[in-house]
Amino acid sequence: MNSVTDKNKYLVDQYGRFFDYLRISVIENCNLRCIYCMPETGIPFAAPADLLKKDEILRILRIVSFLGVHKIRYTGGEPLIRQDIVDIIGETVEIKGIKSVHLTTNGLLLDKKLTELKNAGLTGINISLDTLDAAKFVQITRRDGLQLVLANLAQTIDSGFESVKINMVVLRKFNDDELYQFAELTRDKTISVRFIELMPFDAHQIWKTGHFMGVELMIKRFRELYSELIPESGSYTERHVFRIPGYKGKIALIPSYTRSLCGSCNRIRLTANGQIRNCLYAEHEYDLLGPLRNGASEEELAEIFIGAMREKARDGWDAQRQVAETHRDSMTQIGG
Repeated sequence: MNSVTDKNKYLVDQYGRFFDYLRISVIENCNLRCIYCMPETGIPFAAPADLLKKDEILRILRIVSFLGVHKIRYTGGEPLIRQDIVDIIGETVEIKGIKSVHLTTNGLLLDKKLTELKNAGLTGINISLDTLDAAKFVQITRRDGLQLVLANLAQTIDSGFESVKINMVVLRKFNDDELYQFAELTRDKTISVRFIELMPFDAHQIWKTGHFMGVELMIKRFRELYSELIPESGSYTERHVFRIPGYKGKIALIPSYTRSLCGSCNRIRLTANGQIRNCLYAEHEYDLLGPLRNGASEEELAEIFIGAMREKARDGWDAQRQVAETHRDSMTQIGG
């Protein structure tokens, strides 16, 4: 490992962006079937043998931490389905150089793992929740469970995590009439509610059916709902962040499709089957699983990361233009 640090190499692309945030999908399977993610019958998931094992994940983290990565987020699929997720998080927290460890979940299983996750040292939790209406919840997820998610959200807020956020994918003519209700969740709670543009990563491409709503229109809606929005700071992806006067929490808007956030990108994605994606919209992937299981050294694995990020496109539009067609049918295969 010293050979990596001695060379003083960092994850920097040709445009000077430095990458210190790694999102790792630990599983493709999910207990929901959201309409903007995958068909109701599901998709062909990778076989368990083709997924990164715990020790492989931890080895990768030790390497990238020496390259300057200090924030980790575990995603899926639904990461809480994975039986060893708590152990993975607990050992991730102990890795030198890792400053924060986060999890994105749909919230359905949190009541079974919340205490363990807190004790393991998890820094923050993002809960994906697109509606507060029970009938709409079934319609969008094709499953029941809204009341359980809301109960688990309340428990999560009360558990004292450093960061609790709600991710809402905004769909025009479906849940855009709930912007006010979601914003009101920040009145008495120190949480962030993030309003996210619909992305083109579902097998049926519903984003082309008139459901897309851009962040500029969202901001217009919020300015109609509230007489004042106080600008706040947020993460790199939270391009527009506001606090409503007198409210404890914040609202954030993420232009994931219009891609005005690309210039400040700091993230790397690693799929559950061990492929590095240097951009959400890129289709070329850099195989890490093969070299990892074929005896590659730490230096060789580090070079794969360095090379992948050096070749990152200027933005998501350039990355998409370089692609003839997608070979992944669902966001669950990429990592949410």
